[in-house]
Amino acid sequence: MDTLPVVPLLNLPLHNVSFDDFLHQLEEGVVFTPNVDHFMKVQKDEAFYRLYQQADYRVCDSRIVQLVSRWLDQPSIVEQIAGSDFFPAYCFFHRHHTDRVRVFLLGGREGAGRMAMENLNRKTQSQIIVGYDTPPMGFEQDPAQRDRIIAKIKASGATVLAVGLGAPKQEKWIMAHKHLLPEIKIFFAIGATIDFQAGARKRAPKWLTKMGLEWAHRLAQEPFRLFRRYLLEDLPFFWLIARQKWGMYQNPWPAPQTKPMSPASNSLSDR
Repeated sequence: MDTLPVVPLLNLPLHNVSFDDFLHQLEEGVVFTPNVDHFMKVQKDEAFYRLYQQADYRVCDSRIVQLVSRWLDQPSIVEQIAGSDFFPAYCFFHRHHTDRVRVFLLGGREGAGRMAMENLNRKTQSQIIVGYDTPPMGFEQDPAQRDRIIAKIKASGATVLAVGLGAPKQEKWIMAHKHLLPEIKIFFAIGATIDFQAGARKRAPKWLTKMGLEWAHRLAQEPFRLFRRYLLEDLPFFWLIARQKWGMYQNPWPAPQTKPMSPASNSLSDR
């Protein structure tokens, strides 16, 4: 496929591809994985919306988003590609390709980067994870921290950068700094994945995820931090989807100029 088909969902067109196809064919680009919370943030944060349009790939992170797409009068999303599933699968798939695929982890809780690196390298029986950094709070405002992190990533020899700082910080950091990292071929925004791989947080059971209830599992784990997000800020998502169904949804921001769906389109060609 020269370019990936897209499914328009509110003001974020999602690339419509299966998990396995994306895994086998991804070779370069910026990968964002929007969920319900991201959809709500881009309704209110124009800078975040603009950054999302610049991503080379936007794949569906959420089972809920996949399910509601079936209700709309358009092609539905073929498969959920959660970053927390896709990233470790990517590492395992490329475990024998460390001559060209070497991953650096940026983010996570204190100590999580080291544990995630050790766990992923053990699971893949490789040295695919070549470095990590857990930056302090507010690091993104400190030029000295920026320079330190960029230098550390460069020194590691990484060709893939996985950033787990939470949205929208991780996406904003990637887009602000990727020009300083020409050696990096793929940028992943992966949320809590570093913590999951470190064992610092527990993923929901698969059956809950398939039912679209992973959010309930996370809410039970961190009720004070996530109550407002899940039960207040994100609920209007369903009303906005209904408005799209009825032809009443309007993008709150001027639409960006049309750009190719993927500057890395040559990396997603038929094999």
